[in-house]
Amino acid sequence: MRSPEQHPALPGRAAVQGWAARIREFAAAAPVPVKILLIIAACVFALPLVTIGLFAALIYAPYALWTSQRSPIATASVALWGIALVAARTHGLTGPRYLLLVLPPAIAVLSHVGALGRWPVPCRTAAWALLWSLPVGIVLASVRIWRSQPLVGPATAWLIALVVVGWRLAKAMQDSREYSRRSGLGGALAAPYAVAQAGALPWAGQPGGGQGGTGGSASAGGSAGAGGSGGPGDAAAQGGPAGPGSPAGPGYPGDPAGSGSAGSGSAAGQGTPGAPGPGAVRAAQAAQAGAGSRSERGQRRAAAAAAADWPSISVDDAMAELSAMVGLTAVKDQVRSITASVEAARRRAIAGHGTEKPMQHVVFLGPPGTGKTAVARIVAKIFYAFGLLDRPAVVEAQRADLVGEYLGATAIKTNELIDSALGGVLFIDEAYSLVNEAGDGQGDRFGNEAVQALLKRAEDDRENLIIILAGYERQMESFLAGNPGLNSRFALRVKFPTYSPAELMALAEQFVQGRGELLDPDARPVLRQIFDEVGRRRLADELGNGRFVRSLLARAGQQRDVRVMAGPAEPTAAELVTLRGEDLAHGYAELTTRFRGYTDTPTVEGALAELDALVGLEPVKRQVHEIVAQLQVARLRDRQGLASQPPSRHFVFTGPPGTGKTTVARILGRIFAALGLLVRPEVIEAHRADLVGEHLGSTAIKTSRLVDSAMGGVLFIDEAYALHNEAYSGGDAFGSEAVATLLKRAEDDRERLVIVLAGYTADMDRLLRSNPGLASRFSTRIAFPSYTPAELARIAQVIAAHAGDVFHQDALPVLDSIFTQAVQDGRIDTLGNGRFARSLFERACASRDVRVSLQGDEASAADLTTVLAADLLTAYRELAG
Repeated sequence: MRSPEQHPALPGRAAVQGWAARIREFAAAAPVPVKILLIIAACVFALPLVTIGLFAALIYAPYALWTSQRSPIATASVALWGIALVAARTHGLTGPRYLLLVLPPAIAVLSHVGALGRWPVPCRTAAWALLWSLPVGIVLASVRIWRSQPLVGPATAWLIALVVVGWRLAKAMQDSREYSRRSGLGGALAAPYAVAQAGALPWAGQPGGGQGGTGGSASAGGSAGAGGSGGPGDAAAQGGPAGPGSPAGPGYPGDPAGSGSAGSGSAAGQGTPGAPGPGAVRAAQAAQAGAGSRSERGQRRAAAAAAADWPSISVDDAMAELSAMVGLTAVKDQVRSITASVEAARRRAIAGHGTEKPMQHVVFLGPPGTGKTAVARIVAKIFYAFGLLDRPAVVEAQRADLVGEYLGATAIKTNELIDSALGGVLFIDEAYSLVNEAGDGQGDRFGNEAVQALLKRAEDDRENLIIILAGYERQMESFLAGNPGLNSRFALRVKFPTYSPAELMALAEQFVQGRGELLDPDARPVLRQIFDEVGRRRLADELGNGRFVRSLLARAGQQRDVRVMAGPAEPTAAELVTLRGEDLAHGYAELTTRFRGYTDTPTVEGALAELDALVGLEPVKRQVHEIVAQLQVARLRDRQGLASQPPSRHFVFTGPPGTGKTTVARILGRIFAALGLLVRPEVIEAHRADLVGEHLGSTAIKTSRLVDSAMGGVLFIDEAYALHNEAYSGGDAFGSEAVATLLKRAEDDRERLVIVLAGYTADMDRLLRSNPGLASRFSTRIAFPSYTPAELARIAQVIAAHAGDVFHQDALPVLDSIFTQAVQDGRIDTLGNGRFARSLFERACASRDVRVSLQGDEASAADLTTVLAADLLTAYRELAG
């Protein structure tokens, strides 16, 4: 970052310097006759060239004042304006004229002396002095009444100029004192720690006061000063804070490489008093590392610290970058709290209340694409600006960067990775993957080896390194809980929330602006609709939050390119960078096709219509309508800021088989998805075998994987009572483990999952009694009654109509009698209710096909699609046994 007093050079300056170098090379290589001709030409054209140079200097002066140029040339160009003004307005006044002509050069020289050259902009000092003094001096020298005293005008001009210069000098001294105060309090946090680590450095315990020596060591960066009031030697060599001309600017540490000077012209070694800057601290730390007990690693760090040319960064710069990020309010507050703690620790260290570095390892919790890596880079900049880190670099890693191919290699690989990150930040994404529980229940020996090596280095190098572990909150909490050392060394948690639709929109605006693209007027409503749908269906985490926004715009850009290049006319410049709504919709469709069931966008009305179209189940329909009303009212209360009971998300379906439990579970999934409570309406069906493993320990893993596969949708566990099997002697340990895991996930993921347990009424009652947690978390029960004979006959006719078949009029009474007899005999639940109706129709169709096949080509369309009474009787005999 440039200081407020630094500005870019004139455009084309590098080109002019290049041409000047080429001219010098040409002149040096030219033969003697050519050189003679060049000298003659220079003499001939000297006057025009000087004239052009004077005009260029006059033109340069306003630019220098506007951009705060600090060079002597800028001040000379301002003085040239004063000389021109005196020469133009003081004709015939020889004595006064010469005195006034001397004033601009004298003021220009004074403007670069001492504090005037370090704090105010010299050319502005000269401009202020000449602007106030020359007009008064010229007027007084020209007035007739003062002709007898011709020196009154020049004397007045000199007096005014000196008063203005004195005023600028007083302001410069005030700025210097303020800078010294800020440097002592907020400039170099690392100074106390460097004193403690490196021993008695030349500047240890000295704020820079006292008389400077004539030598001074330059080993810490910069050259030794020639004396002065800033302390022994040059301020840069002493590690003093950077002056106004340094890249860091007022109030912040000096050059991070340790080579910054105390001011723009500190050859005399007049460093500004204050605490040592990170430049000297890092140089001292590098020197210490090179000679420390860890000689090999220390030499590598010393070489890196000496060779790296890291930019100057202030804490304010880093915090401004953090504040500019979209959303993340809680994260920003936590990072500000960390910064405040570091500042407080720095002040305590300066006051002599301990010199331990306030370094701490951090855990970032949250879904992907929420800015964890970006915040890690900002944290690195903050600690670097305070002087606690050697560089603002972040080394990113994952499991593959730590785990080796065989036991023993992992520790080596992990240590090498940490060595590469020393002096900066090591960011390990998806850190929970370091310990993967194998399917056989065995521990992850490679991952555990990496964790142990990481823990040791986190403790040994805690003053030279910050380690950030990142990943999903649930997985990270489980990972940290599995090792007490992790919890103690990584105690600080920073939680990153999912981006809201409004924040996704703000990110999209930023990305579009950063890419130099434009949004068509119809694009913003489409973009807003996309983000609203993503938020409503809670898909932001699975899509990747901020990464999804970037991917969406990239896909839309590709579609835009295809569209404009396929047109008959040559695309305009605006068309090449403008995104339309159709481009965004196309990109969104491409990104969401990989999600199961996502393209099936349900509505509450459609789902309820599907429910009402079911045959029978009137109590079930009534209860589902009540659940929908509760969900809608809860959403309305939330929108208006009113308290509401969290809606039920886990259900128990009781009843005999074949009564539509799976069908109603699918409808519930569509309802929850339509209300934005689920990502997709998909239903994952499972039984005991899908949850229970082959040995103790593997059941929890298998159950968790099943829950993960259903995340965002509905998990339907049929015959769930089988998870509690009382026939096992000593209890069902496998089933109990599955139930315990299921209960934990039902609670932990209640915002992202609906679980339905289904089975016979009596058996489900027994399951719920076996574990009190089941009854509390699955409090909503829906009872499914057996179908009546009329309902079963209607179901059979609906199934036939969907298949394109019909029952003959003589077959309908037979159909009724079959179902009536099954119900009266109490066999309908055993036969399977609706499944029995389907099986009866399918068997009857098979009997019909055998009968019609004997007719050959003579069979009509009616023969091929009509089920007769005889076909039904044959099918019933086969099914009833």
